[in-house]
Amino acid sequence: MLVHARALLTGSVAGATAYLQADAREPEKIIEAAATTLDLSQPVAIMLVAILHSISDGDKPGQIVRALVDAVPSGSYVALTHITLDLRTEHEGVAEQLDNSPIKVFWRTRAEVTGFLDGLEILKPGVVSTSQWRPEPGADTTPMPLWSAIARKP
Repeated sequence: MLVHARALLTGSVAGATAYLQADAREPEKIIEAAATTLDLSQPVAIMLVAILHSISDGDKPGQIVRALVDAVPSGSYVALTHITLDLRTEHEGVAEQLDNSPIKVFWRTRAEVTGFLDGLEILKPGVVSTSQWRPEPGADTTPMPLWSAIARKP
């Protein structure tokens, strides 16, 4: 990941780019580092893709999301994905692989994932299976065991 990020950092002069290797459970450090590159008085996008399901309930993923959202102004967006407990039985093979992975995965329901976005305006079509989030015409929309959503901070 770090090698790829370094390659991106040399690619364009169109805008500032930075890479931070950090622990998502320390949002204050992430915000502090982001503020050295981003103008946090202007709307930004927070992308929590394939990260929240790696954070245990004890590490309070909802508070992590809240800390990040509280650090950005109105008009900012949050994009997230999260493995879903609700569709686990339909994808038992994938679930078994994830459960046997060396990286611990924390399965959560749609309601729990939606709760991470409390106070934000969830964009249509809402918190839905990734395959159903604004699919191309004719795309396979068979539900995947992954919730996706984008929300805007009012």
